[in-house]
Amino acid sequence: MGDKTSARRAAVACNVPVVPGTNAPIADADEALRWAKENEYPVILKAAMGGGGRGMRIVRTEYEMKDAFLRASNEAKAAFGDGRMFIERYVAEPRHIEIQILADMYGNVVHLYERDCSVQRRHQKVVEMAPSYGLPEETRQKLFTDAVKLCKHVGYRNAGTVEFMVDLQGRHYFLEVRRVTWCLDC
Repeated sequence: MGDKTSARRAAVACNVPVVPGTNAPIADADEALRWAKENEYPVILKAAMGGGGRGMRIVRTEYEMKDAFLRASNEAKAAFGDGRMFIERYVAEPRHIEIQILADMYGNVVHLYERDCSVQRRHQKVVEMAPSYGLPEETRQKLFTDAVKLCKHVGYRNAGTVEFMVDLQGRHYFLEVRRVTWCLDC
């Protein structure tokens, strides 16, 4: 599910929570400005085909948007060959929880529990902890359920990681699915 906007649409289609944002790439900084004005600042610009924190910019005011959009889009284009962007409401101080999954060609999907990847520098994981310390059991179970539900919904077949954010109020939001590339015939 490399395109993050396609992954967001799939999550929405099967009722997995996503951060309020655009489910398709936005055309330009003016469109980002309109969305942010209607949905409040701060927002975060993200590369549609991105990862590793590249092509991401937090925008706190309308005066920052045009420059941030241009820089993020150019960075994404240089890193991924694709400068398309999408925008989300910015979630401050989230926990980054990843659910490991295995899915076969018969529609079976299982989770292999979670790890907490919240210790980050520049949106890049520094430390991973398993199991996630202090994560409420109810939240943990919702993450497992939603990871499996999304993978079944899209007919996922491989090993992978379903990534979520958990905000300070305990709400979780889908981020992306990362495929394990060494298991192509699972």
